[in-house]
Amino acid sequence: MPDLSHQWGSDLATGPTGDLAIASGPLLGQQRVLRRLLTSPGEYIWQPDYGAGLAQFIGQPGNALQIRAVVRSQIFKEPAVARTPEPVIDVQLSPAGATGTVYVHIRYVDAPSGQTQILSFPVSA
Repeated sequence: MPDLSHQWGSDLATGPTGDLAIASGPLLGQQRVLRRLLTSPGEYIWQPDYGAGLAQFIGQPGNALQIRAVVRSQIFKEPAVARTPEPVIDVQLSPAGATGTVYVHIRYVDAPSGQTQILSFPVSA
C-alpha cells in the first residue's frame, strides 16, 4: 500500500499535479529502512523501542563492527528486506582528525519485488 513520500532530512515531496507525492514498492521500502536506522529509540512516541539511533555513534570512538551489528539487527525488522540473500552492510568511519561522520552502504533485496536495492548515506552530528 502506498504511503506519503518522505526522504529523511527533507520536506514532504509534491507529486506531478502539485499534491503530496506517494511512495510505493522498493522506494517505500528504502524510505522505511532509512527512517528506522536514523531514528533514535524514544523519538517515535507511539513505539518507544523503534529505531536504531545511528547518530549515537557520532563523537564516540569508532567501532564499525558495532555499528554494522546495529544496522543488521534493525534492518530485518522491516518487511521490505529479504532475509536471503543476506544484506551486505559496509560501514566506513571518517579518517582520524576528520569530522565525526560514519558512512553506511547497504545492499539488500526488496522482498516483495525481488529487486536489489542500494542505500548509501552519511551519519553525522
